[in-house]
Amino acid sequence: MTSLAYLLDTDWIIDWFSGHPGVGRRLREIRGEGLAISVVSLAELYEGVHYSREPAHAGRQLSQFLGDVTLIGVDRETCDMFGQERGRLRAAGTLIGDFDLLIGVTAVRHDLTLLTNNRRHFALIAGLRIESRQ
Repeated sequence: MTSLAYLLDTDWIIDWFSGHPGVGRRLREIRGEGLAISVVSLAELYEGVHYSREPAHAGRQLSQFLGDVTLIGVDRETCDMFGQERGRLRAAGTLIGDFDLLIGVTAVRHDLTLLTNNRRHFALIAGLRIESRQ
């Protein structure tokens, strides 16, 4: 298995399909460095596939995009980190959505930089490295 460096958030993949030049350029630059996606993001993307104007075409595009992207599941350690971080955020009065938190702790758990444009939520997660599009 190729070593991994980046975890793609759902919004970056949507930007890729929308033809955002900054995201396209950056993903082409780092494609060989090891890209991954959380099962949580994949579930969000499948919602978009099923409710697009052309679900069969959207599904093929997604499958093609994911051809060399590693899928990362939610394991026991990720769940433990989720519980710890959610409790810390709750105590601080700064809860974020569970899906975002699962994606973020997945990146921390696997020592990956999260590619996202949602800095407002993800910046609250302890130890998370973030890169946003230009």
